[in-house]
Amino acid sequence: MKADSSAVDKTTGAGRPRDPRIDESILRSTAELLVAVGYSNLTMAAVAERAGTTKTALYRRWSSKAELVHEAVFPATLASGLSIPGAGVAAVVRVLVEATRDVFSTPVMRAALPGLVADVAADPELSARVNSRFAHLIAAVRNRLQEAVARGQVQEYADTDRLIEIIGGTTMLRLLVRPDEELDEGWVDQVTEIVAHGILK
Repeated sequence: MKADSSAVDKTTGAGRPRDPRIDESILRSTAELLVAVGYSNLTMAAVAERAGTTKTALYRRWSSKAELVHEAVFPATLASGLSIPGAGVAAVVRVLVEATRDVFSTPVMRAALPGLVADVAADPELSARVNSRFAHLIAAVRNRLQEAVARGQVQEYADTDRLIEIIGGTTMLRLLVRPDEELDEGWVDQVTEIVAHGILK
């Protein structure tokens, strides 16, 4: 049953903070529907109905389905909760590989990824907003690489953007061509060794 729209308006009206319970319900409903029906069949109306709210409440928070799905797949706390280790660069690479594996292999990510990639690629403004959510993490990795280059531990050609692209691309391709095979710790170790070997001196 849908919640009364006036109740929703009271929690999200001008000058009032968003009700986190509504946010959580919407994001949880989005994730559940993604797994059940897939990205292409997901609608804002269906999410609103499942979450017990209105489409108006959804659009106050997220400008499009792609933006809503992105937050459901990549929670706002994801990047901030990832700690870059103080050990060597190989340890940093392993954290990135493991975190990427953990996120990309979830059922909700598998359901969302193909359509989400297409929609984000077609909308430069949305792409910029999406990327900004990982700015802190990317800056931390970049700082570690620059420090390692200055100490002569890492090749000067090491680039943070390329490193993240290689790890993300490797993970996505593996899930695409071998969807039924688990990405276990052995896989994480192998990818880490290959990527780290390519940038370490």
